[in-house]
Amino acid sequence: MSNKPNIIISSLDLERLERLLDTMPANASLGVRQLEDELERAEIVAPRDVPASVVTMNSKVRFQVKNTAEELNMTLVYPKDMDTSGGTISVLAPIGCALLGLSTGDEIEWPGPNGKPMQVRIEEILYQPERAGEFHR
Repeated sequence: MSNKPNIIISSLDLERLERLLDTMPANASLGVRQLEDELERAEIVAPRDVPASVVTMNSKVRFQVKNTAEELNMTLVYPKDMDTSGGTISVLAPIGCALLGLSTGDEIEWPGPNGKPMQVRIEEILYQPERAGEFHR
């Protein structure tokens, strides 16, 4: 799987992610560079125009790591919002960055935490702030 699917990011998420990236050190991690690349290729839309099937920040997503057949339910969060429950994933983590902007049914091949490629498939958006009418979170 060599082609990346199109991604959609809300202008609000873009603004907040750019602020986050501005605070990162010059010798940033691979996750930071990956996020910058994803923001560059994203279609940016107003929060009210985000389709209900798209993973946005603070969305709870059911996805499958196809290499292991593991299915996970996680909320995509900013690093400051990570918790120890195991139910959150940072947008700067390899899988977190891969999830951002994908739509239900999309698959993407992405470098995993160990550097080996993994395939991720979006199964369902369990909660999306925009779909819930939360445009100013």
